[in-house]
Amino acid sequence: MKKIFVLDTNVLLHDPRAIYQFEDHDVVIPIVVVEELDTFKKDLSELGRNARHIARSLDELRTEGRITEGVAINNGSGTLSVSITNRVLPSEFQNQHPADNKILATALDLHESRKDRLTILVTKDVNMRIRGDALGLRVEDFDTERSNIDELYSGVAEIEVPAKDIDTFYETGKLELSDPYYYPNQFAFLKDASNPQHTALGKINRDAQLVEAVNQVKDGMWGIRPRNKEQVFAADVLMNDQIKLITLVGKAGTGKTLMAIAAGLQKVTEEGVYQRLLISRPIFPLGRDIGYLPGDVEEKLTPWMQPIYDNVEFLMGLSKTDRKRGRSYHELLDLGVLEIEPLTYIRGRSIPNQFMVVDEAQNLTPHEVKTIITRVGDGTKIILTGDPYQIDNPYVDATNNGLVYIVNRFKAERIAAHITLSKGERSDLAELATNLL
Repeated sequence: MKKIFVLDTNVLLHDPRAIYQFEDHDVVIPIVVVEELDTFKKDLSELGRNARHIARSLDELRTEGRITEGVAINNGSGTLSVSITNRVLPSEFQNQHPADNKILATALDLHESRKDRLTILVTKDVNMRIRGDALGLRVEDFDTERSNIDELYSGVAEIEVPAKDIDTFYETGKLELSDPYYYPNQFAFLKDASNPQHTALGKINRDAQLVEAVNQVKDGMWGIRPRNKEQVFAADVLMNDQIKLITLVGKAGTGKTLMAIAAGLQKVTEEGVYQRLLISRPIFPLGRDIGYLPGDVEEKLTPWMQPIYDNVEFLMGLSKTDRKRGRSYHELLDLGVLEIEPLTYIRGRSIPNQFMVVDEAQNLTPHEVKTIITRVGDGTKIILTGDPYQIDNPYVDATNNGLVYIVNRFKAERIAAHITLSKGERSDLAELATNLL
């Protein structure tokens, strides 16, 4: 059966190309949604850009026919129309949400007048879905990239083998695979079938169908050495110049950001592979925002970027006394070795020959992550770090954020690698708090 999808405003603000995601079905946009989009068009945020994008798309479609009657989309297999209705909802629906009520009324009108079609209201608003269901409407969330966070690709395959195979692996540094179907740059945790304590760490060579020894970082990365198997795997890909995109996912205290910055400093200052270490992060407050901050751009950014500064100063081995003598991250900034900036200003840039770290990437939308990665120039390596369970952006969740989106999209690419870190190394207290609270 051909269906009618009625889209809420938040769907178009989330993805301005959402109108093309419903294949050969009909898409309806209530006129009040167009009015709401108009209030966002001057916004300088991602929401404003998306509002302007969908407005331009609707204007182009308008030139191809009467948009109130339906204009062909998706190569003529579906239609898009803007709907106006005078339908009134039951008196129980208060006027506190006039725009929402008009969207619900549009969907209800189509539901009752088009019995030959299944009408579905699509919204990312939980309460709107509840209210729509109360009216007898079919309601759905919109997310083309939703995935189960518990089933997220970890970057590591646990393989049970006989004890003699592990002994052979330690002797020769390689082991033939019986099953060649693994992802590029995937690691192996070899486990003795008869003795769980008898294990080995390896890296899967899919072309040769072998498990090979992991490249151990003998001298560490800027003095930092891995403390667990996931960190060993992360260090391997961080120091591998052939891998240009890395995603590190893990809970608080697993060392994601610290290892990424340490590898960047090692590659920039010691090995000279990259010209600069560029670190950035989205700006989202934890809890209630404290309002405007005084000072110039650098002073305004200090509270947001302080976690980055803390990691850099820890790596430099600085104490408060050292900071009083002027030894701090400012030295690296003044030398041009380190650059720290918010993602707000990244659009339009081209970033060649740099080691780039994007921290707290779970707060980014898939579209924002695409914008960032498409800034990467020749010779640049980019690392995205974050924890999908710690999200401050109200427009994404644990399953549809940009970090998880990139993990799923790039896991089969040779140029990319992913590691999920599970063991906290910040402190015993931090690890206990993460597990208990």
